[in-house]
Amino acid sequence: MTVINILVVEDDGVLNDQLTAMLQQKGYIVDQCFDGEAGLLQATTGKYQLILLDVMLPVRDGFSLLKILRKSCQTPVIMVTAKGAEQERVQGFSQGADDYVAKPFSTAELILRIEAILRRSCAQESEHQPQELSVDSLLLNSRVQSVSVAGQALEFTPIQFKLLWELLQHRGEVLSKAYLYQRVLNRNIGAYDRSLDMHLSRVRRKLTQANWSGERLQTSHGKGYCLI
Repeated sequence: MTVINILVVEDDGVLNDQLTAMLQQKGYIVDQCFDGEAGLLQATTGKYQLILLDVMLPVRDGFSLLKILRKSCQTPVIMVTAKGAEQERVQGFSQGADDYVAKPFSTAELILRIEAILRRSCAQESEHQPQELSVDSLLLNSRVQSVSVAGQALEFTPIQFKLLWELLQHRGEVLSKAYLYQRVLNRNIGAYDRSLDMHLSRVRRKLTQANWSGERLQTSHGKGYCLI
């Protein structure tokens, strides 16, 4: 029997526990998160076959989480909305949600929706990631991990490439340090760890030396980094 991992992102502790217990009774492996930023970090591990995502979350709301997640991950997502909140459902679908349930919901219906989505995703498992990203004269190729500016090849380490790729893929979004540590360095952020700052500084310098605006890699103090 295939093991199915489900992530529940819901800030209501009682509801989160109820959903988790119900899913575990059905034989699913379940992880819990209680705010949007923690949910995003957990979701990007890539080990989940489905995510149950509340809209109203502290730290980062469900729409923001889904928007960032969809640029690098196609894990099926069922959004949990307020009863009758049609605009929330429209926004959720436009951001890439696969389905929704409205509170209060029938647990039997939720299980049927989960099973239907899992059947669909298993039947067509195809994840198409872009091989190239570009902005102005800057070009990145993920297949060969190359970086060039106006046709001039630059020397980037694998970590520097991954950092720039993440920021370019999510251009205009502020990505938290915790998110980038997990995506780029494959570890949790430490209290006094300045590794990411060092890598970003070197990326900035290399781009500036190649006559590309390195200052477009901006630090959002207390939040993270953003490429504009």
